[in-house]
Amino acid sequence: MKIRGGCHCGAITYEADVDPEKTSICHCTDCQKLTGTAFRVTVAVPEDKIAFTGMPKVYVKTSESGNKRAQGFCPECGSHLFATSVDEGPKVYGLRTGTSDQRDQLVPRRQVWHRSALHWLPEFEGMETIEKQS
Repeated sequence: MKIRGGCHCGAITYEADVDPEKTSICHCTDCQKLTGTAFRVTVAVPEDKIAFTGMPKVYVKTSESGNKRAQGFCPECGSHLFATSVDEGPKVYGLRTGTSDQRDQLVPRRQVWHRSALHWLPEFEGMETIEKQS
């Protein structure tokens, strides 16, 4: 599926070819803090299937597992655009679906870090649920 999108102010845009079946919800506490809300929705995109215009700023965070993740965001408006590995080799971007013009078509199929889900959220029926990622 071809999608396009970008940050709130328009300084950074992208076009990508995604598999909508790879859309997921993350309930980890890092995603809660970074979004300022209950969870984050992303779709996985191999680096050869996405092209950006503009230069995102990158913040590298260390997860509970010790893995480092590059967080890409707009330096002008602060919109979070993606996360990816910092290692060498092919990258997969966790593209933030809220930045996509086609976000209504990117329906989550699984949820991860469910053990950190806030108790007041409704359950998402029929979705693969993973309590913790390694």
